Amino acid sequence: MSMMNLLRNLIKSQNSTLLTDSTRSLPCLLRESPRHFSNEAAEQTQNSTVDSILRTPEAGLAYGRLTGITRHTLRSDIVNLLEGCNLTLQDVKVEYNRSFFDPIGMLLQFPSRSAFDAAVRTIIRNGRLYKLDRADRSQWDYVTPYDGKAVLLQGIPRNALLDDVERFLCGCEYDASSIQLLTRQAAPDPIRMAVVRFPSQTQAMNAVIMKNRSFCLNNQILVRILQ
Repeated sequence: MSMMNLLRNLIKSQNSTLLTDSTRSLPCLLRESPRHFSNEAAEQTQNSTVDSILRTPEAGLAYGRLTGITRHTLRSDIVNLLEGCNLTLQDVKVEYNRSFFDPIGMLLQFPSRSAFDAAVRTIIRNGRLYKLDRADRSQWDYVTPYDGKAVLLQGIPRNALLDDVERFLCGCEYDASSIQLLTRQAAPDPIRMAVVRFPSQTQAMNAVIMKNRSFCLNNQILVRILQ
C-alpha cells in the first residue's frame, strides 16, 4: 500500500507541475498580444508622421507663372490686379526670351497657397486675360530680377567694343562692371545688344531719356527698361 500511495502522490505532483507551467505560460501569451497591437499602433503613428511630412503645408511660400502678358505689361499692373493677394513688386519677376524682344511671362511669389488660390480666382473673374499656373522654387530662382534698374541697348554694331559702349553711356551713372555684351543669332545678320545695370530705377529711366535713339559708332541704338 505504501508503494501505491507513493506512485499516486508522484502522479499528482507531475499533474500539478504541468498545470502550474500552463498557468505560467498563459500570462506570457496574453502579454504578447498587447505587444502585437502596440507595434501595429506604432506603425500607424509612424506612417501618419511620414504622411504629414510629405504633405504640402498650407502655410509657406507658393509660386506661380503668369502668361498672356505683353511688352507693355508692368509689374505694378499685376500687383494692382491681384490686390489682396499680398504681392509686392519684389514678388514679381519678368521672364524674357533670349533676345529680350518680348517678355514670355512673369514669375510670382505668394506668401501662402491660399494667396495663390485667391489670385487664380481673381484672374478668372477678370475675364482670363492672363493665365496663372503653379510653379516651383527652382523656376523662381532661375529668372533674373531686373527690377527696373537695368536697360537693354539694342542695335550695337558688330565691330563695337566695350569701350564704345561706355562712350555711348557717357553722362549716365551706371555700374560699369555690369555691362554684358550679347549676340543673338537672327536673319539676315546676328543681333548685338548689351544689358547694363544702374544704381536705381530713376537713373535707369534717365539713361533711356538721354540715350534712346542716340548713335554708337554709326548705329542708332534703341534703349529700353528691363523690368
